Amino acid sequence: MPENAPVPLNRIERVLAAMIAAVMGVSIIAIVATMIAAASGASMSGGIWPALVLIGYIGLPLAFLMIVTFLVASSVRRRRLARDGER
Repeated sequence: MPENAPVPLNRIERVLAAMIAAVMGVSIIAIVATMIAAASGASMSGGIWPALVLIGYIGLPLAFLMIVTFLVASSVRRRRLARDGER
């Protein structure tokens, strides 16, 4: 296999990449909505606001862990492809 050949993503990596994007997007939207609501003087103790705050707290660390998982899975797959290419 040539050195500069693109390595295709497998299904797990594609799903993980989509999950990372979705979790990060929802988390950032929740953080921005919480900041706007707090600045406008909304009561943050009831309604949907506690859930949005929780999504903001949990979403970005979860996305970070998924990025680490994606990097590990990608490096393992590339190592296996390189090892199988030498034979």
